[in-house]
Parts: sequence; C-alpha cells; structure tokens
Amino acid sequence: MRVLLLGATGTIGLATARALQSGGHEVVCLVRDKAGVKGSWTAEKTREQLAGMKVRFGDVQSAESVQKYGLLGEHFDAVVSCLASRTGTPRDAWAIDYQAHSQLLKLAQTVGIQQFVLLSAICVQKPLLGFQQAKLAFEKELIESGLTYSIVRPTAFFKSLSGQIQRLKQGQPFLLFADGRLTACKPISDHDLGHFIAACLIDADKHNRILPIGGPGEAITPLQQGEYLFKLLGKTPKYKHVPVALLDVIINVLKILGKLIPPLADKAELARIGRYYATESMLVWNTRTQTYDANATPSFGTQTLFEHYELLVAGKADVQLGDHSVF
Repeated sequence: MRVLLLGATGTIGLATARALQSGGHEVVCLVRDKAGVKGSWTAEKTREQLAGMKVRFGDVQSAESVQKYGLLGEHFDAVVSCLASRTGTPRDAWAIDYQAHSQLLKLAQTVGIQQFVLLSAICVQKPLLGFQQAKLAFEKELIESGLTYSIVRPTAFFKSLSGQIQRLKQGQPFLLFADGRLTACKPISDHDLGHFIAACLIDADKHNRILPIGGPGEAITPLQQGEYLFKLLGKTPKYKHVPVALLDVIINVLKILGKLIPPLADKAELARIGRYYATESMLVWNTRTQTYDANATPSFGTQTLFEHYELLVAGKADVQLGDHSVF
C-alpha cells in the first residue's frame, strides 16, 4: 500500500515507519523541519533515519501545508498517524491531538484516501485530563467518518519506564508513589508496537475497531520494576515513597498561582498528568467490575521491559526521554 505517515520522527513513529517499510509498503513521511528530541535533527539526519522512504517537510498543523508538501496531488491508500502533542497541556493537545488530526481526516476524505490508522492511548478510557478529551474528540470524528479505521490504544512505553536508571546508578533511591503497588501496566516496546500498527493496514480483524494493546508477559507494578533494576545493578534496594497527597498539594498551589502567573497553569496541568499516571493503571478498564483488568488487556510481541532494562544497563541500548521525561 502507499501510506502517508505522520509522526515518523518520534520513537513510536520511527519504529512504525520501519515496520511499514519491512512489510513492503511505500512510505511517505511528512515531518517537521526540526525533528527529533527538542528539534535536534537536521534534515540530513531525518533522511538518514528514514532511509528508503520518501521524506517531505511541512507543517502538520496547516491543512494547506499538508496538501502542498505532503500529498502533492498523489494517490495514497492510507494515512497512519503516530502524531501526538509534546506536552499534553490543553492548548498543545487540542492543537495537535484534535485539530491537526481533524484537518488531516478532512483532507483524506477529500482526496479519496480510504483507510486511517491512529495511534491513541489507553488512558483515554478514564478521561480526566485535557489531552485525553482532545484524543477522544478526534477518535469520535474518525469513527463517524466512513473511512476504514483502526484506533490503537497502547499501554505504557518502555521509554516512559526507563527514567530512573541513571538515578540508581548514582546511588539515589527509586521513587515510588504510595507503596509502589498502586498501579500496574503491560509495557510494549517501540518495535512491537510499530509492527502492531503496521498490521492494522492489512489485518481485517483490526479494521473499524478500538484496539487496546500491551506487551508480552504479566502486568508489572512500579515496585517490581525497581526490584528488578536493583538486582540487575547489583545494588541494595533503596526506595523513596512519595505520598499521592503531596501531588495534590503541588497541583493546588500551582493552580492558584496560575491565575496570577499564566505559565504556572500549564505546570499545574503537567502535575495533574503526573498524578494521573501515578494513580491509574495502564490496563483495560473493566466497566462491569469498575477495575483495571490485566487479563482483559491483550498482549502482543516478544520484547519485555526487563529485557530492555538489561540492554540499557549493559550499554547496548539507550533511551531519549525528551519532552516526556518525568524523573
């Protein structure tokens, strides 16, 4: 198939681009002039990372730019979007997670593209935050569009669970919210998620469906992550427990100050996002039992988080946290 891919320079987008390419698809990537973590990639670096694919530079927030520099009046069978807001603050989320996607969908309908695969997030099941509302608003439009769609809602990414390794190497404690058992997830690797997204193009069972997906193995808690890392590093376990109530205090203070100092309002939202991930599991929400259900969370792929940790500690892999760094 001939595919227009957005978000190709993010970690998931790059894995998806390569999975699409290995599947024999012709991939056209519409990317920003300054791509990569904090815009550090040059145009040459971007083309190097996306070797064998067509790379076009444009502004995904402008329908005119997408049409002029991305589509070029050519035929495409499908759109695959791994595009997501960088920060998750309301302004950023509604501009990217909703508006940019909504414009793209309208363009797809206008030029006769028949299929749309969207990378969303499993946390939209319990939408308490602005970016979740923005994602859901576009999901609704996509479902009602008449296009063949697949909405992929992955659980936690390896990247988001790798931010404390350097702390532990320096002898600092592993940070836990509450007792470290409050949440659980089934992390999925970039590679496996990329291949799952690519499979949505040709697997009819994945068409016109919302697809929650996790990685292989049992659900794991933050405490289990810490235990494995200490064992891997050969260090005596040392934890620092952060009360959830402390996050509530921080959120309330920033919210009040944000009325006087607008940039602090965004900080308050980021703190709310942090609290959400500290207290909500990245698993399928069972509406009948009103609980997160690991057994109902599908698994895909072969790579596990603990194998990823082993590669990181051995220096055989690295991770760039960028805008999504928490610790």
